[in-house]
Amino acid sequence: MAEKTNPAYPLAPSNGYTRSDGESQLSADELKRKKRIKLAIYITIFVVFQIIVITAMSLTVMKVKNPRFRLGNIKVQSFEYVSATPSFDTKFTTQIKIKNSANWGSYKFGAANITFQYRGETLAVIDVAKGKAGWLSTIKRTAEVSLNSTAMTNINLGSELSSGVLTLNSVGRLNGKVAIMFIMKKKKATNMNCTIAFNVAAKNLKSLHCK
Repeated sequence: MAEKTNPAYPLAPSNGYTRSDGESQLSADELKRKKRIKLAIYITIFVVFQIIVITAMSLTVMKVKNPRFRLGNIKVQSFEYVSATPSFDTKFTTQIKIKNSANWGSYKFGAANITFQYRGETLAVIDVAKGKAGWLSTIKRTAEVSLNSTAMTNINLGSELSSGVLTLNSVGRLNGKVAIMFIMKKKKATNMNCTIAFNVAAKNLKSLHCK
């Protein structure tokens, strides 16, 4: 006697509900939409990050400041004076400082000079050779200076020598360019304006102030 075979039927979901093709398509579209939203969020975060980086660089690295041109570390070698004449003669060494420590790029400057004065009268002029100060750095050059009152006509010199303090000035100007990351060059000029005070009796430096 032949055995009876029962037909096979697909198992129904445990909740008794079968997902239609339309619903499956809707679920796929929902996944794509979520992926697009995530991608848009990632792109937005990247753009905001780039804006922050560019802004930070423009406020720091790309911002160019004027270098500083100063005297420093004066050492008096000789100082002679006569109040009655009046006259003086002095020799000293000093540092010429080109300070580029505020810039993220080198400062290339041309040849210049420094003028030493007494109340507007020129006593001597020294040369400053062209050169380059590296980024975030300072150049220091040693110079020998000789000053005397031979060509002076100022009538106040005698009273100033008698007061015990002789005040002189040094002025100069550097012209150059700051190069940022080898792609941008900006012209920058810097001025020297220093006041030098000598103690006449002690024959040494009393003070040095530069603006």
